[in-house]
Amino acid sequence: MDCRFGFIVAIAAILLTAPPARAQGAGEATGIWLTQAGDARVRVSKCGAGICGVIVGLKQPIDPATGKPQIDDKNPNPALAKRPIIGLPLFSGMHATGPGKWSGQIYNADDGSTYASNVSVTGADTLRVEGCVGVLCGGETWTRVGR
Repeated sequence: MDCRFGFIVAIAAILLTAPPARAQGAGEATGIWLTQAGDARVRVSKCGAGICGVIVGLKQPIDPATGKPQIDDKNPNPALAKRPIIGLPLFSGMHATGPGKWSGQIYNADDGSTYASNVSVTGADTLRVEGCVGVLCGGETWTRVGR
C-alpha cells in the first residue's frame, strides 16, 4: 500500500510540474511564419476577432533588375503597383470559423490577385494557408520562426 501511494504522489508531482501540452491543430496563429518556399516571412497578428498577415521579410528584399527594394509590380492597379512588398498586407477580412481556423481573402503578390482563403493551425509550428478560385484550392504549409 505504501508503495502504491508513493507511486501516485510521484505521478501527481510530475503532472503538476510538467509544462502544459499544446493542443495540435487548435493553437495560436500569431507569430512570424516562413512561407513554404522560404522566400518570405509573414507576421500574423490578431485583428479584432480575426487575424491579419503582413510581409515582414524577404529572402531577396532587393530587386536584382532595379537594385531597389521589391515592389508590388504585378498588381493590376497602378496606384498599388509601386508599394513595397515588405509591409504588404496579405490577409483581409480573416474571421474565425472555428478553433484555430479562419476564412477571408489572401493577396498573392506573385500574380497580383486576391483569392478566397482558409487558414488553419495544423500543429504547434505549422500553419496551412490555402487560396481558392471557385472550388479549386491550392495551398502551402508555413513554418513558425517566431512569436
